Order: sequence, then C-alpha cells, then structure tokens
Amino acid sequence: MNASSASPTPSEPVDPREPVDPREPVDPADRNGTFRSESLEHALAAQDAAAVAFALRHDVVVVPKLVLPADTADATPSTGGPDDGALPDEGDQVRVFGRENTDKRILLLFSSADTYAAMVPDDPNRQVMLYDALSLRAFLEAHLDVIEQVFFDIAGPHTMAAGPEDLLKALG
Repeated sequence: MNASSASPTPSEPVDPREPVDPREPVDPADRNGTFRSESLEHALAAQDAAAVAFALRHDVVVVPKLVLPADTADATPSTGGPDDGALPDEGDQVRVFGRENTDKRILLLFSSADTYAAMVPDDPNRQVMLYDALSLRAFLEAHLDVIEQVFFDIAGPHTMAAGPEDLLKALG
C-alpha cells in the first residue's frame, strides 16, 4: 500500500508490517476489540530491545489505568468506559507503582491485558488503556522526575526493563 492510496476498507487486510500513524487514535474496532500488541509481545519474547523500540513507535502498549474509589470527591470521571480500547480520555490517569518511603515510581507497561491480569490477578477492578507512541512520550516527559524505571510484562514470561530516559530516546 502506498501513501497515496485510500484507507483500507473493512474487507481489505491491513499489512501488520506497515507502521501505524501514532497521531491517529487507536480504534478498538481495528484491533478486533483486543488489548494486545503482537509486535511488542514478539519483541519481548525475543528479548530484542530494538524490536521493542520499533513496536512502541509503531503499535500500541497496554497501560494500567488508575481506578479511583467511587466515593473520591475529587475524582474526574472518564467519558469512556473501562477497557474501551480507545486512547485515554483527558481525565484518565496511568496507574504507577512505587516503593514505600520514596517518591519515585515504576511504570509498568504490558503487551496485553492478559499479561497485566497475570500481575494483579486478585484486583477486582483492573482496567487498562492503549497508549500510542505520542501518548507514551507525553506521559514520560511529564513525569520524568518521578519515574525511576520502566518494566515490560513484569509478571512474565518475557520481562524487560528500561530507564525512562532510554525509553524516550527509543520513542524518537
């Protein structure tokens, strides 16, 4: 498919090797309602940092969504439903993890909603969002001072880690 051709119709297969324009919203219908990045999954299985960077630049990554208790007075409700597969709404927040007695946080990213579920199997209200390269870059830049490490698929089977600065470089 060349750059001048029209967008594929639903009957046309989309070439998975063709990069996804990161400025376009992620349409869950185009992903068959899945919360998964096969390219990231394969890159992690190969333990290939360059392939992980490519997947992050040209596909999506599953990001845990912070779910605030319903009785939180200052909670900003999301206009999208849980696991709706779209890019995050303005009020949506990324769930980060930290150690006690420190203000530093760890960002956990996943190749699929299933790998996130494996990490928090007893969480009754786990929700995820899909981030594209631009959304991930914006989040990292905004929180670079508190994010000390980024882990991919921390519950396995193919965990990788990167520093936030290295991840920003990889995103281009």
